[in-house]
Amino acid sequence: MTIPKVESKPCFLTPKRLQPQCPLFIYLPGMDGTGQLLRSQTAGLEAAFDVRCLAIPRSDMTSWEDITQSVLSLIKVELDRNSERSVYLCGESFGGCLAQKVAISAPSLFKRIILINPASSFKLRPWYVWASPLMNYVPEWVFDVGAIGLLPFLASLSRISEHDRTELLETVQSVPSQTIRWRVSLLREFEIDNNKLAQLTQPTLIIASSDDRLLPSSEEGRRLANILPNSKMVTLPYSGHACLLEADINLYEILKTNNFLGDLTITIPSKT
Repeated sequence: MTIPKVESKPCFLTPKRLQPQCPLFIYLPGMDGTGQLLRSQTAGLEAAFDVRCLAIPRSDMTSWEDITQSVLSLIKVELDRNSERSVYLCGESFGGCLAQKVAISAPSLFKRIILINPASSFKLRPWYVWASPLMNYVPEWVFDVGAIGLLPFLASLSRISEHDRTELLETVQSVPSQTIRWRVSLLREFEIDNNKLAQLTQPTLIIASSDDRLLPSSEEGRRLANILPNSKMVTLPYSGHACLLEADINLYEILKTNNFLGDLTITIPSKT
């Protein structure tokens, strides 16, 4: 797998199939920041959406506020081409935190919001908070080796193909250790105004994995469902943290089953 290098500033990766007549589906990725791990879901989503995946430079060490403004600027560029399109905002893990920041910054911009195992649950594991600064003292070589040991926590490996396991490992290892330290510090410092979250009235779907060994996603899903007034929580009983890589998980079908497509009535192919 070749992971495209994004060197200067955040950008949207655009799939080969452009569909300007369709709603925008904006995907904000996990801590790797590459947007590559949505690949196995793209074929299904593209049957009804014009998909954009955020890619964050590997060297990017800007604040939540700066990344939030970058995402909003990128969406504005897309909407300048067609201001009538509705926007679906989807954030996974680290991107689930970013999606919350983006949504409260421009609440009227989005028709639907999807949060998948949002890493806003980081502080629900107190020992993560006090232990994470110790990463600053970990030697560089430990990160590559540690990525292998981290895989069983990142994903339910028995539910992921060998190819996707390799892709997950390569993606994790592609992120420089200094960037990992920075993004973990962002999770440690993440704050959101619950009153502003409670003002988001658009339908919000919270997808939580019960077998998430990295973060308490089910607990966080319930917490967010109690705050967001028009939300619904979907529990994936056997899934791990990186659930979108699992062979049996089809994001479009989850949206469809939960009546989360608005007026979209497009029949989609099965996930490949």
